[in-house]
Amino acid sequence: MAGGVLCVAGAEEGNLGDLSYVGWAGVLIRFAGLFVLLDGQVARLGNMSSSFRALYDSVLDRYSELVMFLGICYYLVGHHYFLSSIFAFIALIGSMMVSYTRARAEGLGIQCKDGLMQRPERVITIGISAMICGITGHYIGGDHKWYLPGVSFHILETMSIFTIPIALMAILNNITAILRLLGAKKTLDGRDNEKTSSAPVNKLLIGAGIIIMTGLAFINKQVVVKTAKNPAAVTVALIDPQDTFPVPSRNARQLFYLQRTNNTNTIVCELNLNNKGQINEETPVHVFWIRFPEGGIRKELSYIQRVFAYGIKSQAQDNGTYKLHFVSYKKQVLLLMHSPKDSKYHVYATINQKPALLSRIFLKVEGGSFWAPNIVYMEMKGTDPLTGKETVERFKP
Repeated sequence: MAGGVLCVAGAEEGNLGDLSYVGWAGVLIRFAGLFVLLDGQVARLGNMSSSFRALYDSVLDRYSELVMFLGICYYLVGHHYFLSSIFAFIALIGSMMVSYTRARAEGLGIQCKDGLMQRPERVITIGISAMICGITGHYIGGDHKWYLPGVSFHILETMSIFTIPIALMAILNNITAILRLLGAKKTLDGRDNEKTSSAPVNKLLIGAGIIIMTGLAFINKQVVVKTAKNPAAVTVALIDPQDTFPVPSRNARQLFYLQRTNNTNTIVCELNLNNKGQINEETPVHVFWIRFPEGGIRKELSYIQRVFAYGIKSQAQDNGTYKLHFVSYKKQVLLLMHSPKDSKYHVYATINQKPALLSRIFLKVEGGSFWAPNIVYMEMKGTDPLTGKETVERFKP
């Protein structure tokens, strides 16, 4: 927001060719963007996340982005870059539609995070291009122009360092919004078709369903629950809704998978082998999505997801094992090691204070945002390597 205000001041006080306002606006935008990226991590570590905080952060993000683009448009018009100001306004439209499409889709119960130009990418692009423009203008002059031999007019000028990325954003922002719309259409059409095709069957099975659900009410499943007030393990009986989630088809490389209450999209962690069939020592675990609402397609993590949420950090040990942890939760240490029992690699976790072969992690999330989800509990499910029995532990991360 401060970057946009500084651009307005540059339009009123700065002279044509003085790009210092643009450079300092880029510094403020980049500096503020860093806090946006870290805000969710800080809230989660400090146990300050809540549903209202997520809504409040989203509203502030929209306001700050609108003021930023307002300042850019005002500066460009004030210094007679009319064509560039139009591109900035188109970029603003695309930016708002990217956010609105995601919000509307999530209101209909589906995930919608496709596309290149999400908010962190937009802030980084504008901040860095403005900084480089200001620095270049300081050393070679804000009115420097580049010509081609035989061409009487200039093709680029110092300001182009800032305006060309904005023009690209104008295109990519709207492409991202359209891609999200098409992805949401595919998911919603599939869900509607599934409801239509299953309606007659549901009517026939309604009686059987009542009987089955009545029977399930008497089935007890024991899990160990830990709370902050009572750290001692307490065994309780309950029925787990996550057991109705689809299970990814297991392959020879699959280690474990992670699911959340948000939707049935599943994070799968599998052994990463090189062309020779040997484990990749730098990146021993490959993480990707299986998007069940979209027909179970396989999709790679985005850069933001890999760096701030679901990516896995590894550290090789002297005995040929690897310490693992998710980038968003370093406290939960996992161990990737070769088992002499079946000559395969497995991921081991401490479940109920005993080592176990990890098979699933489940997160119950209520509210929050991508950067600061409100996690009610984490459930770790595995198998005791000695007895072969299933073991489950649930705790507040």
